[in-house]
Amino acid sequence: MLWYKSWLETRWRFVIGLVLLMLSACGTVLSYPQVVKLLPLAPTVQVSGEIGRRVSEAMELARTYRGFVWSEWFRQNMLQTWGLFAVLLGTGGLLSQASGGGALFTLSLPATRSRLLGVRAATGLAELLVLAFVPSLLLPALSPIVGQTYGIGEALVHGACVFIAGSVFFSLAFLLSTVFSGVWPPLLIAICVAAVLRLFDVVLRDMSRYSVFGVMSGETYFRGGGLPWLGLVASAAASAAMLYGAVLNIARRDF
Repeated sequence: MLWYKSWLETRWRFVIGLVLLMLSACGTVLSYPQVVKLLPLAPTVQVSGEIGRRVSEAMELARTYRGFVWSEWFRQNMLQTWGLFAVLLGTGGLLSQASGGGALFTLSLPATRSRLLGVRAATGLAELLVLAFVPSLLLPALSPIVGQTYGIGEALVHGACVFIAGSVFFSLAFLLSTVFSGVWPPLLIAICVAAVLRLFDVVLRDMSRYSVFGVMSGETYFRGGGLPWLGLVASAAASAAMLYGAVLNIARRDF
């Protein structure tokens, strides 16, 4: 019953996220032929500054299908959309139900508070796992349509990086939801934290591959440096610590 209740609370956020990510993955693949047609025009593009550098880098990566997929999907579209839904799935919970009396009903169920939060967290993480892998696996499935191939193993590795490192944002929103009674404060705070971290990536671009978003994108793996094990372990540890903190908050709270 607890699993079903958690599913009912999050199902629409999950379904909407899955549909959007799958559509975005399809759009990424199908747009590649148009990008290839624009590559001969790249030398004529004269833009200075950071924008010019980013345009030049994107054009250079697009010269190979693997580079284009990583640049457009795993470093941008996937990262941003998945991160947003990680925060959305992490918000809610007992405190957000308190005003309507839902928290009292949930607490009356024959389960400890730790189990209630554990099931809620596990449900959200399971949904995020699907959001990380299913859209990414569309890439190798759809690539033959545009005359290209993309490795299933490549998609799985990048999907794992997105899930493990990106779970930090889910856990942060989950923790904040045990501090604030409304839905909006945890949501806005978590989004602001993600935006600041993303800004640091832009400003400190030489160090961006070691940031949370850099680990999520699997940049070191893409560039042949292997998996970012240290970043993955640190992200997993931070997520576990925040989830544990959420359990402690609810266990001590007087409803």
